[in-house]
Amino acid sequence: MAEATTAVPSQAAPRGAGILPAQAIRELIAAGEIASTAAGGQADLQNQVQPASLDLQLGEVAYRVRASFLPGKGRPVTDLIEDLSMHAIDLTAGAVLEVGCVYIVPLMERLALSSRVAGIANPKSSTGRLNVFTRLICDGATSFDKVPEGYEGPLYAEIAPNAFSILVRRGTPLNQLRLIRGSPGVRDSALAKLHAEVGLIGAETEPVIDRGLMFTVDLTGRAGGVGSEGLIGFRAKRHADVIDVARIGHYEAADFWDPLPASRGNRLILDPNEFYILASKEAVRIPPTHAAEMVAYDVQVGEFRVHYAGFFDPGFGWETAAEEPSQGTRAVLEVRSHEVPFMLEDGQAVGRLVYDRLAAPPDRLYGAGIGSSYHAQGLTLSKHFKPWMG
Repeated sequence: MAEATTAVPSQAAPRGAGILPAQAIRELIAAGEIASTAAGGQADLQNQVQPASLDLQLGEVAYRVRASFLPGKGRPVTDLIEDLSMHAIDLTAGAVLEVGCVYIVPLMERLALSSRVAGIANPKSSTGRLNVFTRLICDGATSFDKVPEGYEGPLYAEIAPNAFSILVRRGTPLNQLRLIRGSPGVRDSALAKLHAEVGLIGAETEPVIDRGLMFTVDLTGRAGGVGSEGLIGFRAKRHADVIDVARIGHYEAADFWDPLPASRGNRLILDPNEFYILASKEAVRIPPTHAAEMVAYDVQVGEFRVHYAGFFDPGFGWETAAEEPSQGTRAVLEVRSHEVPFMLEDGQAVGRLVYDRLAAPPDRLYGAGIGSSYHAQGLTLSKHFKPWMG
């Protein structure tokens, strides 16, 4: 969920297994394993490096396509674009991507990875909170958001705005890429030990560890957030105006969102195909030695989807602005119901936080040091909106 970082002591680029930290990503850039078509080339890439990921930038054209697709083994994405494209849209001066449409955008980054390095992608935090469904595709892909070991070739973003139409430009970052060497996964026994040592959630809740750290939804209205005290969440309004994703703190939240006050029974009925912003009960802490990803708890627990942007960077909820240990930071939940109404209850399990080892601690951490957008969030909309004043 990286948006900004704060420095920690310099680390050498690691060679072991794990999620590659910032200094290792910069080494890949220097070695030409990651390249960019941006005017600034490799220098621009260096500015896109986050603590454990790389921001990916849109190229100069978007193709409106008739349907989402995967190219399949041995097929380039361009073959499918040629078959399914309805028209091309120039992004150099900015263009609107509309709700209900699917777009394929060649990204400015190109990979030539070594045989041991693979990748996994996710929408950026602010992208997910706008309900913009964004997935990475590479040539020969049989699944979304995955880059195989040793991949050499271009990258593409599939973009489907689901709540608000968005204005984007060449260079806009909507998703991010983690680079992985080997197997970084952490078993439940090791995760329990890590919690005992450093505390992965705030002291007010006890962890439930089951294929990762389980987290639950807060429907009491106590999650906090600037101006949102007493609210359990927000529901996106239909037929709202376009959002220029480059504008920060610009839009009146009430023009795009309906507030949801706490109910007597601490319940919320999700309406089909509506989009909600809610918050977790757990206050999350990601130590500098690990990164995490939000995944579905169990596809059988209900007719709803939680999370569109699932990466949590090392340092999330870890320190206060004074570089002292924090009690953690709430996770914001991006929720959409499916075909039927579904009732959520306070404390219901809605997802898991899967922790992965880093190959080495990064030389920069997610944090408040340079004004991270979501470092101390409670119930918080995306950074494009002014604080809720309802």
